[in-house]
Amino acid sequence: MRIFKLTPLLLLFVVFASCTSVRVATDYDRKANFSNYNSFAFYKPGIDEAQISDLDKKRILRAIEANLQAKGMTKSQTPSLLVSIFTKERERVDVYNNNFGWGWGWNPWWGGRWGNTVSRSTEGSLYIDLIDAKTNELVWQGIGSSQLYTGSDIDKREAKIREIVAEILAEYPPGVMENN
Repeated sequence: MRIFKLTPLLLLFVVFASCTSVRVATDYDRKANFSNYNSFAFYKPGIDEAQISDLDKKRILRAIEANLQAKGMTKSQTPSLLVSIFTKERERVDVYNNNFGWGWGWNPWWGGRWGNTVSRSTEGSLYIDLIDAKTNELVWQGIGSSQLYTGSDIDKREAKIREIVAEILAEYPPGVMENN
């Protein structure tokens, strides 16, 4: 009987867990000692190559800076880590098959509506690379993919960028769980 009481709660959790708007993947060098990294600076040549507007670059860099500082890191002229970003954008096309009929059964000859619905959206991926400043080697990479906000509301655009950056950097440093 107890299982029947928990089923709606479990179902609700699964629905909300699957609705996350940012998909994140990370990779890192297992030999890197992440406790040695306590300061950062932005790697300008990498950031200059990112194919996004300068305003969105500023928003991303501010969000990265805030997240790294919240983790106890400081921005420095002599950093232990260099931060670079890279972006990709693609159009996502979803086709939904709508075979709805009415009458007896699902037979399309009874009338009703059938056909396909096409939905288009722009999906972007943000790569955040953390590079060892001494060796100039990549030690950590986080990738966040999400549907982009394309409206004119600047507050919503900035909130979306902060959300994406926070989700990516929640995985840094590797092996440490955030207490949210």
